Amino acid sequence: MTVTSPTRTTREIRKDFPTDLSASIAVFLIALPLSLGIALATGAPLQAGLVAAAVGGIVGGWLGGAPLQVSGPAAGLTVVTAELIQHYGWRTTCAITVLAGVCQLGLAALRTARSALMVSPAIVHGLLAGIGVTIALAQLHIVLGGNPQSSAVANVLGLPAQLADLHPAALGVSALTLAVLLAWPWLPGRVGRVLRKAPAALAAVAVATAAASLSGLALPRVDLPSWRSHALPELPEGPVLGILAAVLTIALVGSVQSLLSAVATDKLIASERGTDNRPPRTDLNRELWGQGAANIVSGALGGLPVSGVAVRSVANVKSGAVSRRSTMLHGLWVVLAAGLLVPILDLIPLAALAALVMAVGVQMVSITHLRSVTRHREILVYGTTIVAVVLGGVLEGVAIGIAVAVALALHRLARTRITVERLDNGVHRVRARGQLTFLAVPRLSRVLNQIPHDGHAVVELDGSFMDHAAYETLHDWQDSHLAHGGSLEVTGRAGSSARLPEAAPVTAPVATTADGLDGRPADTSHHGDRSRRVPHRGVHQCCRPWTPWQNHCDHRPAGTRTITAAAAAEAAATAAEAEATEKAGPSAPRRRGAGQLASGISAFQRDTAPHVRDELARLAREGQRPSQLFLTCADSRLVTSMITASGPGDLFTVRNVGNLVPLPGAESTDDSVAAAIEYAVDVLKVDSITVCGHSGCGAMQALLSSTPGAPMTPLRRWLKHGLPSLERMASRHHAWARISGRLPADAVEQLCLTNVVQQLEHLRAHESVARRLAEGTLELHGMYFHVGEAQAYLLSEGEDFFDCRVFDSVGQHA
Repeated sequence: MTVTSPTRTTREIRKDFPTDLSASIAVFLIALPLSLGIALATGAPLQAGLVAAAVGGIVGGWLGGAPLQVSGPAAGLTVVTAELIQHYGWRTTCAITVLAGVCQLGLAALRTARSALMVSPAIVHGLLAGIGVTIALAQLHIVLGGNPQSSAVANVLGLPAQLADLHPAALGVSALTLAVLLAWPWLPGRVGRVLRKAPAALAAVAVATAAASLSGLALPRVDLPSWRSHALPELPEGPVLGILAAVLTIALVGSVQSLLSAVATDKLIASERGTDNRPPRTDLNRELWGQGAANIVSGALGGLPVSGVAVRSVANVKSGAVSRRSTMLHGLWVVLAAGLLVPILDLIPLAALAALVMAVGVQMVSITHLRSVTRHREILVYGTTIVAVVLGGVLEGVAIGIAVAVALALHRLARTRITVERLDNGVHRVRARGQLTFLAVPRLSRVLNQIPHDGHAVVELDGSFMDHAAYETLHDWQDSHLAHGGSLEVTGRAGSSARLPEAAPVTAPVATTADGLDGRPADTSHHGDRSRRVPHRGVHQCCRPWTPWQNHCDHRPAGTRTITAAAAAEAAATAAEAEATEKAGPSAPRRRGAGQLASGISAFQRDTAPHVRDELARLAREGQRPSQLFLTCADSRLVTSMITASGPGDLFTVRNVGNLVPLPGAESTDDSVAAAIEYAVDVLKVDSITVCGHSGCGAMQALLSSTPGAPMTPLRRWLKHGLPSLERMASRHHAWARISGRLPADAVEQLCLTNVVQQLEHLRAHESVARRLAEGTLELHGMYFHVGEAQAYLLSEGEDFFDCRVFDSVGQHA
């Protein structure tokens, strides 16, 4: 579907101009010293950093798809650019930058921007950390008063000699720069609050420059030659494959860094601004197009490669920028500075710029990223990528990181733990954790052969895949085990539910019915009592409350129904009642619904009431104290107590068509929902509120198929409260929603997921909920129940790399 952003009026543009102007100045003050420092780190002419900053701001800001992202020379491309300059020279590197821009335009035309985000985060973070280490090692030599070597290894080996030949002046200026850079954000008092409005990078370089100039220190300083002698690109000379590899490296690394920075900028905007003050969400393919155009222009004018820069983008958002004008104006200020501030820029010591870039390199090794990859068990990929980038280079490091990530994924796929244990009641429990492939067949066969032929076994398959070889092995063992008088139960993830019920019901003679590998009738010629050893899943201990429901359901195959003595008696009574009704004459109504209701109540009074009577009596005395408000759809397939394993007094439940929460003051507002929310939050003092949607929701289908101008009915008036969910799904201003590990199956499921996120937003608009959230005494949760899979999903915090709100599946041991 095509989504258009709202048109900004001339009055709004004029109103926002002062904000964009001040934000552009703040970004310019950060970009100016960093651009010079990155040019110094690459070994390029210092003017090249200013050219890239100006082009990135003007061209990238104008054509890019991320309105508030700031582009320019980035630390992530420093190592690659430095290697190219050493191998091919500066002018050929400029030509490679132009070709990389053309490559980015091709990728944008193929609409591959989303694919760039498929790279494992561990590889991306490892790449940036490796580049940061390489930058820090190189700039450390300049900080100490020397010159960097050609590689990270050479820089490490050269440190002892450099430490023996320190230059106190350069070291002092560098130390002063780092001290101001670290202390600036922590300046105390009212004066400190005023001073902190200036960027720390600018303040550090300014203080170091002033100190060096006033003390008269003899130090290498910035030397910007005349623009008349500025070097422009020349045709590449060298091996074709080498040039091609260089072009692809610049294009791919710059693209990935720019797109990740754009997504991070969107997340920052979403977290800090309301929906009425957000620019459109990033168009990643347009952003890639803008980056390609910027690299073509920058390379053609003799500038460094351009990519999105997170530090400047964050500063742009924090400064209150509203539109892409702030980015473009910052580029204009760089152009003016390059022409008018050359005498001032020539006073900056190179040691101050080196210290600034070294600090940026150290910050690229993020502790947050390290914790994230450790939590996801990808520290091996992260560490390997860092080492490979430092020792071999960017392209080699990424290739090795991808190889390690693939090997790790294959190892996890092939790794299967198969164990057997004998329970106290004599049952043998076999657990297979992981994917059952042909590689696991020898272990599976060895474990299954340890089970006695006449014993009962419970086989738990804790995995999502079983290939043909594993299936045949398990199937053949099942047939053999049953033929020798044994019994078995094959389940999914079961945990404690693998215990057998104390009294097995009488079942029809089936092989393993719902719990087994097939549903064929068992051969009873060898063992007539085998049916007693094969328990039906319907009477599993954890499912006993639902046994009466399963007994009266008539949509299951007759051969798999469990018939208990109580159910048989109840069936006989129902049959007798039907016979009596039939004898009463044709005028007697059948009353099928009333009969089923009376039968269910009778079963409750007989089977369930004796077990819950004491608990209900306590609740009647003490009153209800539910822990959460559970707001869900009225769909008959959602049994809240079953899917949440809750009982009397646990949930304060509100059900309506579409699990909708009308906004306060909305047209045709239903006060019953608002009253329930107020009662649960203010009177019952619940700890949390859960909004639960489900698959195949009829209300969401009706919303998608609704036609304008249709006559209003009570149902259509109610569904108007779901229109914001439709708008959210179509909007580029909001994060989408998806299930972890897969995309939504269709538009209905997409809307069902989006609706949960939107109704949580509506909840926050209720005064009682907003107050408790501000106090920190209330939590909001989103939930999605897939009816066909009997699988629950919980809405996770934050968003993923695709800028989506993610529903994670809830496992048995959560």
